[in-house]
Amino acid sequence: MSVVIVALNRIASVRKSLAALGEEHQVALVDNGSTDGGASLGGEFPSLRFHRLPRNFGLTKALNIGIRACDGEFILLLHDDVLISAAAVTKLADYLEAHPDVAAVCPRLTDAAGSAVKQVRALPTPANPDPPYSPVAGSGETAVECVSGAAIMMRSFFLRSLGYIDERYGTYGSEIELCGKVRSSGKKLVVLGDVTAVHEWAGSPVSKSALEGDRTHGTASYLAKHHGLMTGMTQRLSSGLSALASMKLRKFGGAIVGQKIDGSS
Repeated sequence: MSVVIVALNRIASVRKSLAALGEEHQVALVDNGSTDGGASLGGEFPSLRFHRLPRNFGLTKALNIGIRACDGEFILLLHDDVLISAAAVTKLADYLEAHPDVAAVCPRLTDAAGSAVKQVRALPTPANPDPPYSPVAGSGETAVECVSGAAIMMRSFFLRSLGYIDERYGTYGSEIELCGKVRSSGKKLVVLGDVTAVHEWAGSPVSKSALEGDRTHGTASYLAKHHGLMTGMTQRLSSGLSALASMKLRKFGGAIVGQKIDGSS
């Protein structure tokens, strides 16, 4: 099994995450241009497959770098503010191995007190481009349509068969793209209620305006790819006009110009 973590200016959270994982599984850590000392983590955890990028290239590109660095049969994509034990990672892999009809599996996300946090939602559609998230309560297996990208395990051959994650997305969009691909494959996406991980929901180190622009671009890109070019263009125009009316220039750039978080600026 392999674990891919993309880190950006959350060195304390990443240390806790690596400590929770231990050395039982292969871990690839991609540092996305951190300025908080993240470059030291490669030395602190010598078993890591550590990759340091000079600046923030966005989540999607960084995930692909991490995936390419892994050679496990199963790959867990993990956000840098999620804590999961090595035993839980093994349970996820065992479940995938035993269920060929399942393309992706996730732990149930909780807070530190054990209460379920927001994790699942519907896939975006033209009528509902940004569906809200809700928690998964209770034990058992829950088949869902879309999950947050905080913790999701897939077979490595599935990811590679896609040509990795489509890099038309910057930071937002990789998770909905993967969930959309699972759905189109005819296989299941499952959350295991008895396997948990703590999602700390740390505040993003990226500015709110940059994230808003990236999310606007990612939403329109997904709709264009999966619902038709005209649908994506309509979403861009609607979002762009809304952004212009409220003078949100980064959102306008994401909608009309296609600006995203990808290391280009």
